[in-house]
This record gives sequence, C-alpha cells and structure tokens, in this order.
Amino acid sequence: MYLGIDLGTTNSLAAIFRDGKTELIHNAHGHVLTPSAVSLDEGGNWLVGLAARERLSTHPQHTAVAFKRWMGTDKLTRLGSRDFRAEELSAMVLKSLKQDAECFLGAAVTDAVVTVPAYFNDVQRRATKHAAELAGLKVDRLLNEPTAAGLAYGLQERKDHSTFLVFDLGGGTFDVSVLEYFDGVVEVRSSAGDTRLGGEDFASVIESLFLKNCTQISERERERIVASKALWRAAEQAKRDLTDAEYAEIRFAWNDVEFYHRIGRTEFELASEELIKRLRRPIERALADARLSPHELSEIVLVGGATRMPLVRQTVTRLFQRLPLRTINPDETIARGAAIQAALKARDAALDEVVLTDVMPYSMGIIAGEVINGRRFADRFSPIIERNTPVPSSRVQTYTTVADNQLQILFDIRQGESPIGSENMPMGVLEVDVEPKPAGQVNVDLRLSYDANGMLEVEVKDSKQQLIASKVIQPPGANMTEEDIARALTRLQALKQHPRDQQENIYLVGRAKRLYEDRLGEQRQWLQRWIAQFEMALDTQDGKQISQARDEFRAALDGLDKGFVF
Repeated sequence: MYLGIDLGTTNSLAAIFRDGKTELIHNAHGHVLTPSAVSLDEGGNWLVGLAARERLSTHPQHTAVAFKRWMGTDKLTRLGSRDFRAEELSAMVLKSLKQDAECFLGAAVTDAVVTVPAYFNDVQRRATKHAAELAGLKVDRLLNEPTAAGLAYGLQERKDHSTFLVFDLGGGTFDVSVLEYFDGVVEVRSSAGDTRLGGEDFASVIESLFLKNCTQISERERERIVASKALWRAAEQAKRDLTDAEYAEIRFAWNDVEFYHRIGRTEFELASEELIKRLRRPIERALADARLSPHELSEIVLVGGATRMPLVRQTVTRLFQRLPLRTINPDETIARGAAIQAALKARDAALDEVVLTDVMPYSMGIIAGEVINGRRFADRFSPIIERNTPVPSSRVQTYTTVADNQLQILFDIRQGESPIGSENMPMGVLEVDVEPKPAGQVNVDLRLSYDANGMLEVEVKDSKQQLIASKVIQPPGANMTEEDIARALTRLQALKQHPRDQQENIYLVGRAKRLYEDRLGEQRQWLQRWIAQFEMALDTQDGKQISQARDEFRAALDGLDKGFVF
C-alpha cells in the first residue's frame, strides 16, 4: 500500500487516497498533525510527536525540533549522550507516521511518496530518502511540495495551458514554484526558495520583541532563555493568536519572576519587515526563470501553515494584485497531494493518468578557468545544466586545454549558483588523458545526463566524437544494481543527441539553405537572419525554447515559399 507523507519542519502528516478521495491518517492522539519533534526520556525511551514537543521547555537537552532545516548537512544534535544527524531524527518521525498508518488502515505499509521542498539540493534529497529507508519505507521517487499542492488543488483538471504559482511557506522552509498544465502534463517551469525561512522565524521575531521589552533581564540571561526554548512555545502561540486578533499577550516566568508583554499586530508586522523582504526575492527569481509576468498567471495558491498570517496573505495580495487561492487547509495540502501521487503510482482506477515533471533546483556544471579582460581567473563555475531545466536532462559543453603540452583534464562537477566554483556543492570528479599539444588546440565535449532519481552520468568525447571517458555517479545509499543503472542509462540515451543533430531540425536548416540558393537580395538576408536565430536556439539545448523557435522558423519558411511579403 502506498502512503503519501508530508515531512514538515514543524508538523508532519500522512494521507491515503481511497474511495475516490484523499483521507488523512489520524495518529494515536486522534490528530492528523504529528509534531516533528523527538525526545529521549529518563529511561532511554524515544518519544515522537506531541509527547516529545511537550518536553521541549522542560527537557531541552533531550528534545529536538526543526531538524528538517539541517537535512543533508553535517550538523549533529545531541540528545542525552548521543549525537544524531537530521535524517536519523526524521526517520523516527517517519516511522511513527508509518506505525500510525498501519494501525489506522489495519494493513502493512511498505511504500510511500515523501514530499520535499522544491528548492532542496541533491544532498538534501538523498538525506530525505535515506531517512525514509531507515524508517522501513521504500521511496521510489521524492515529490516536490509545490507539485503536491498542484495535485491537491486539481490543477491537472483545469483547462490546458493554465499556469499557477504555488507559494509554500511552512514552519522552516519557503518554496515558490511556477507550474504549468498542458496536454495531461503538470510541469514545474521554475522553482526558487529559502530553506532557512519559515513560520519559526516569525515566532523568533515575537520572542525577540518580548525579550527587548523585558529590560530587567540581562543579555546573558536572554541568551540562556533563548537556548532553553522556555519562551518558544509562548512566542509560537502569540504568533497564532495574532492571526485572528490585533493583540496577543505573553506571560513568562523565569527564576521565579513573571514577565508580561502585550504585542500588537502592527508592532509584529513592522519587526518582520526583513523576513517579508526575503519572501520577495524567490518570487521574482521564479517568475524570471519561467519568463512570466505576474498578470500571466492563472492562479496563485497558498500552501503551508505560515500562510495563515494576515501579513503574509496581504503581502501576496499586494504583489500580485489579486486574492490568492486558499480553499484547502494549508497544513493539509501537501499530504493530500502526496496521497494523490501515491494513488497514481498504484494506478488507482478513480484517477486519470497525470504526467508530472520536475526541474533541476540548482545548476550543475564544473569548476573551470575563465579569461576576463585578458586575465585568466581560476575557480570559476561553468554551468552545463542550468537550474529549472526539466529532468531527466542531458546537456553538453565544449572545453579546451589551458596549458601547453597538458596531459590531463580534471572535471570537478558541482551543483549550485555561486560564480565561484569551489563554493558549490561537489558531485564527483572525472579525470581524462589528452594528447599533449599547444594550449587551446585540444577540445573535448563534456556531457552531463541527470535523471529524476539523482543518478548522474558523465561522458567525455574528443573532437571526433569518440568516447574517451565516462562515469556514473549515483546518490549515496542508492544501492542501484547493475540492471537498475543499465535501465536508467537506456532512458537517458534518447536525450543525448544534440538538437542540431535531430532530423526535424536538420530538415529545416537544409530547407532554408535550399531557399537561399533560389533567392537573391533582401530575401537572402532574411534567410541568413532566420538561420542564425534558429541555430542560437539550438545551442541553448532548451527543448521548449527550441520548439517555439522551430515553429517560428517553419512558419517563416512556409511564408517565403508561398510568396508572402515580410
């Protein structure tokens, strides 16, 4: 049985699709939300969820929350005498959800669709998948949270060529994605976000406001209060209260002294200005990458519990000059979408088949040198597959030697957006031998092919297109068999042909050359310009851009053939 799981920073939940609708799983307390909290009690027993969160203020050294923010990093959380990675703590939450689902359904659960922020990088995605495996769940593929939101809202049932922006502000992460529906395909056109921004940051603003007002508390004592998490629950509750009220009261006892402060919504919103500014940049980037303006969007969808804050809803309304869509409980949207995707994988008869496409959240390329104003700079990032390229994807780039009699070229493959190569996340290395010649006289083509499961194939060919080196880099812990790798490589093979070598593109260029031979004067100038524009589109290796350019090129040639005046 397939389970849909939203593994959140603050809360997690699971859902299934049955009898033609999504159904949320209730935990042992009868709630659908399970706090993403883990605690170790005095007897060495693990507590997960509500029981763990209740111990946050009384046993902070034995309780962990918000660990999703550290997924895929080396950060360790000490509970008692042991250190734990974020994926180990996440595995405990996932295992609890799995057990609750089995009790709820009366059947074993072995497979799951787990959601991740669209802006998670490769390492963070691998860590999430590893957490699921530690919990005893098989996850064939992770689902981006905005895509899950799109499924929950039935975006695939809207009219063709509808474009939506999903604004997902959860407890600890922020995602914004542009989704397009066409011909039975839900495609993520672009994603951006901030994996260190969420509702908990707004609660921290309230915490800071309270402490700032309590002037009798020393700076050292304030640091101890923040570290103890003793004030955290009160600040979180005040944030929730300000959703429906103009004021919230906080009472807090420390060292037998009770402190009190009344926080107004206006005071809170003014103090949150920097966080609101951080929300704008990912929105602008996602729209720019999708090549869309706000008025071209069919709908704006709000997802995540933090979107309940009036400040957030007002910000979105001002930015897009319209009211966003929020008809599903924002805490439940992602899990319901994950359940629909789980049912699609299980081929539920009640659902029409929907094709989902993901994109590369970060660019992938190599560390290379670059000449600027006659000076060579090392440690520069040379992107090959740009961010927001649909996956699976395959792209090629030509590189040349930089030193006389160079014997080898080292390709250090990275993922990220920094112009400084070494600041991006390492993926793997490939070293190839080359013929010793003067600098710049040896050219090689480096091709990166990446699939939706995180497998990366690296190929290097010489100027005669002879393969001289190749390497398969699979995600750590993937444990892919030789047969699995062979199947993945076969699927990628169809993507490895450069667009300029595809038959339909060869035909159009050849047709333009024939027309050039038959024409004179101004018409020849038109043809030169059209050929150049089409060749530039082919060099982008961007399927959507090439398709549009091909249609325009064909229409122009058809018009010239029929004697139309341009």
